[in-house]
Amino acid sequence: MIGAIAGDIIGSAYEWHNIKSKEFELFSPRSKFTDDTVLTIAVADCLLNGRDYAQTFKEYGRRYPHAGYGGNFNTWLHSDDLGPYNSFGNGSAMRVSPVGFAFDTMDRVLSEAKRSAVVTHDHPEGIKGAQATAAAIFLARTRKDKKEIKAYIQSTFKYDLSPTLAEIRPGYSFDVTCQGSVPQAIIAFLESANYEDAIRNAISIGGDSDTIACITGGIAQAYYKTISDDIIKTVRSSLDMRLLNILDAFTERFC
Repeated sequence: MIGAIAGDIIGSAYEWHNIKSKEFELFSPRSKFTDDTVLTIAVADCLLNGRDYAQTFKEYGRRYPHAGYGGNFNTWLHSDDLGPYNSFGNGSAMRVSPVGFAFDTMDRVLSEAKRSAVVTHDHPEGIKGAQATAAAIFLARTRKDKKEIKAYIQSTFKYDLSPTLAEIRPGYSFDVTCQGSVPQAIIAFLESANYEDAIRNAISIGGDSDTIACITGGIAQAYYKTISDDIIKTVRSSLDMRLLNILDAFTERFC
């Protein structure tokens, strides 16, 4: 899960300052955790403690009100309504990484990914984005190779993973939909050589950089197993104790 959080923090500096290159500073004064991290840890809390997703998302969102939530989620967050709003935004995919680490069968992963999504993102594309991300993490964690991961995601979710980053990068722009960012995030992982390279790939295409890197980062952690100590140290120093405690408890139980 820390791989997803690291992707969010590294990507946060480039969300509104897109860079179409892999040559950039990993951390800068603009680097910070965003809604991706807050809601990823909220999902982990639900899995650790059997909590309700909708109520927990509202609790975390109101505790960290300035984390950069999308407009529809922010409206939902400050309402009394616990029902979904038919979203197909990439929020369902950005927060789902703990699900890919927590379960031992694909059926359980897909079922729980849907449960975590539908409380807000009950549109079929919103559900699909969460399931595809969690499935890729599960397959990576269980030592499937990239060819197998690519084939499963393409056949199950009908995402086109054939474009290369070189083909995507020039014309890619800000897109917060699942269908417009999850495939690109998975391709960034597929073309990578290690965890850091995956994050650089994700950010180099531009667009919603923190969320794309968050999605890519969860898959890359599951696949490569290691993240540099420097990245982990910087990420941990960016989180408060409440977030760190859930991260550490989840890591101890599931990772």
